[in-house]
Amino acid sequence: MKSFLLHGFFVWACEFDKNRIFATENRVTMATKQSKKAHENELLENPEVIAEQIGRGEAFLKKNSKILAGVLAAAVILIGGILFFQINTANQNEKAQEEMFQAVYFYEQDSIDFALNGDGINKGLLSIVEDYPRTDAANLANFYIGSIYLSEKKFAEALEHLEDFSSDDYLVQAKAYSLIGDANLELANIDAAISSYTKAARTNENKYTTPKYLAKLAVAQEESGKIADAIATYTEIEEKYYESFEYSAARKHKARLEGLAAK
Repeated sequence: MKSFLLHGFFVWACEFDKNRIFATENRVTMATKQSKKAHENELLENPEVIAEQIGRGEAFLKKNSKILAGVLAAAVILIGGILFFQINTANQNEKAQEEMFQAVYFYEQDSIDFALNGDGINKGLLSIVEDYPRTDAANLANFYIGSIYLSEKKFAEALEHLEDFSSDDYLVQAKAYSLIGDANLELANIDAAISSYTKAARTNENKYTTPKYLAKLAVAQEESGKIADAIATYTEIEEKYYESFEYSAARKHKARLEGLAAK
């Protein structure tokens, strides 16, 4: 019984202390709020305090007026420049695409000279790149020009234009990587070719184009003397893309390289 009473007293004491502490905290909080409110009321009701605050603001503005004006002017110029650049680029791109239409038609008809240089009336792809830099049309023109130069065995020129091309379309970008690999392989830049073919094979992997890029990669790896890597690449074609056109050739070349490695 005594133990129970002591326990009850202890609980009551704790509750009493807790209530006393909370009450004290509440009084302090209320006092702080009242003080803050009184200070705010003083600012609102006392004209001298308001005038002092305004005076400080005016003094700051007078002292830093030139700096603030310069910052404001710079901001206006920057924003205006960005808007002008965006609008101008959009207009240039629209105009370039219209002028590029005939050049693309010539390209599709294998009229390579007209596609590159124009027909005397319509601009060629080279003019599109030169006259409308930084536009989507010029970017795409670089892809067409690079593929034309590659077919003409102008590998250095092809590489220059293909490396200036980029696309959000994974299939097109993978094709560009592959063409860059072709140009580098022809120029005996074997390591660069391996890097480009690897990018092509790993971009949007699929059963249609990936085995083609892997086959090119294996050729470059063998050319570089990396026989084990070439065998691994042919093995990937064999295991993942057994329905592809490259499957049979991959098995044959893999067996050949394994025979060479065994010697």
